[in-house]
Amino acid sequence: MMGFLDAVTGAVANMTGFLDAVPGAVAQGIIWGIMAIGVYITFRILDIADLTVDGTMATGGATLVVCMTLGIPAGIAMIIAFIAGCIAGLITGLFNTKFGIPAILSGILMQLILYSVNLRIMSQKANLPLSVEKYHIILSLRNIPLALIVSGAFTVILIAVLYWFFGTEMGHSLRATGCNMNMARANGINTDTNKIIGLSLSNGIVALSGALLSQYQGFCDVNMGRGAIVIGLAAVIIGEVIFGKIFKNFALRLLAAVFGGIIYYIVITFVLRLGLNANDLKMFSALVVAIFLAVPYWKRKIAEKNTREKKEAA
Repeated sequence: MMGFLDAVTGAVANMTGFLDAVPGAVAQGIIWGIMAIGVYITFRILDIADLTVDGTMATGGATLVVCMTLGIPAGIAMIIAFIAGCIAGLITGLFNTKFGIPAILSGILMQLILYSVNLRIMSQKANLPLSVEKYHIILSLRNIPLALIVSGAFTVILIAVLYWFFGTEMGHSLRATGCNMNMARANGINTDTNKIIGLSLSNGIVALSGALLSQYQGFCDVNMGRGAIVIGLAAVIIGEVIFGKIFKNFALRLLAAVFGGIIYYIVITFVLRLGLNANDLKMFSALVVAIFLAVPYWKRKIAEKNTREKKEAA
């Protein structure tokens, strides 16, 4: 009897702790959801699996922290972080288009380069603190409600800007490049230039997410972007699987990626509360991505099977 009561008490305590942790998970999910928007641009719009993001996430965080320690306001520091991410994406694009290196290998090479670059930005230190008491940062885990408001407002503004941009002639040409590169070339579109622009924009957004994350957690780390591509893909795929049928508008698809990030971090928080070893988190994340990537495939296979059976029955 005592063992049963202890189990119930433990379960209630775990659930209470989980509910207390949900707002923080949502705030962190929004920040990583912004990163997922950058992944969406390359993965869904350009049809490129860009691994540069594992490096640019840390680049954005490192750039912001160093700039703020030098007395630069957070807003300007975030713009500089965005530019740093764009430069990284630009180089990845040049590797792919001008050097003829496959896109996935270009991202891996740039990711390796950025590890050394990030260490240099941080003066060869593995991590740098950013005290909320010493610097005027725009969001912090010490004030979760404000972090939710700021990150939410930032997300809405970002999606609005991207919705406008991808409605322009340049935005449509980027979409055409990802949909059918040969047809885009036949219509006079410079697909190489579009790849470079898309990769630059994507990594700039990822760097912005890194800058927000560094402020939220109060430090930047040279390894803070490791596995970011997995989390970004998880957010994109989860958003598509859950909201794909109701979110048809382009802006809503971007919003679905953010919702995917929120759901991902809520699930991670819940699983950790159940006792998952933090060292197994990367493995769990990869399995989540694999499962959600398989769902559309399974749906298609089931639909094909049903169609075939109907034809045979007729």
